[in-house]
Amino acid sequence: MGSSFKGVDLFGSGPHRFSLDRQGHLVISAFGGFGDFSPDTFPIGLVELEVVVTGRLVAASESALWTRRDAIVAQFEDSFEPTPGALVDQAGRSFADMVIFDYVEDDRVDRGRAWSVGYEARFRRFADLSGSRFSGSGSGSGGGGS
Repeated sequence: MGSSFKGVDLFGSGPHRFSLDRQGHLVISAFGGFGDFSPDTFPIGLVELEVVVTGRLVAASESALWTRRDAIVAQFEDSFEPTPGALVDQAGRSFADMVIFDYVEDDRVDRGRAWSVGYEARFRRFADLSGSRFSGSGSGSGGGGS
């Protein structure tokens, strides 16, 4: 079984792995002011689920490698309300309502029998995709956990 995002095989050209980033509660420390310290912490809510995909894109030619790179970058949307989709790993585990928000390639392309480049892609399940935090048009109700 292959991995996919929104039904598109973005990473299957080469070796890749899925990992989960930090999970749990976001907490803040009590701080009364300068010189005032309290050992107390307060939970704010659950952090948003983040899945990290790391691997190598592999292709037979430079132009084919660019096609694979462009397919990943095409998933980004210039919007406060990106469209979430299912992210599926190689074992068939599905992460619903994910948005790709970051993609970084290694500093070089390797050329041998095949062309390849290492990458890291980050996906997040945002608590609030309404854009109300930015547009001022929402109710200000905030987002809950994951």
